[in-house]
Formats: sequence, C-alpha cells, structure tokens
Amino acid sequence: MSYTLDKRVDGGFEETIEQVTVSLQDEGFGVLCDIDVQETFKKKLDEEYRQYRILGACNPALAHEALQSELALGALLPCNVVVYETDDGGVGVSAVDPKKLLSIVDNPDLDSIAADVRSRFENVLDAL
Repeated sequence: MSYTLDKRVDGGFEETIEQVTVSLQDEGFGVLCDIDVQETFKKKLDEEYRQYRILGACNPALAHEALQSELALGALLPCNVVVYETDDGGVGVSAVDPKKLLSIVDNPDLDSIAADVRSRFENVLDAL
C-alpha cells in the first residue's frame, strides 16, 4: 500500500525544487520548512547522502478547517513533499497521500479535506 503520490521529473534538482514550490503556491500552499537531508547528514553524521529535500507544505485555510474537527491533528502537519535524487541520478517527487495519512485519525469530518488536499497535490505533480 503506497502512502505517497509519486512522479519522476525531467530537469535538474534545484529547478525541480523551484517548480514544486511554485506549483504548491498555485494550489494555495506555502512551504513552512525546507529540510536539506543531504546537508544535515553531512553535518551531523559526517555521512554522504543523495540530494534529498523535505518541503513542509501547508494550506492555512484547510489546516484551520481540519484543526476545528481534530485538535491533535497538528501532530501530522505540515504535509510533506519530498524532492530527491533517484538511484539512477534522476529526480523524483513524492507527496504524502493525505487520504492515507488522515485515515489513521478515523474522523469522517476530515474525509473531504483529505480529498481536497490529495487533489491539489495531484495538480502539483501534474504541473511538473
């Protein structure tokens, strides 16, 4: 069972980061955090790792609506979108599948929000 929406993209790594960020903005999301895993592993562990960035994406209106239904939901926010170097040197993008993520909460009030976020993430991937 996949827990992400995935796409392999043409183009360079940094260019893809920029495209993902713009596409997220077009869908109403801001990037609250940008974690450079490669840099962190080098700095903290002195280990080499592939290019790998975790973008914490949030749509404030949808987050507000979801938190009205499930106060502890903040533990699962923001939704992560990952841009990474593939094993063959290409670039992949994976977004958490919000329907799968929110299914663990077992609150039907969140179903329409999860479907909305999933649709928006699909639009982001389609735009790449």
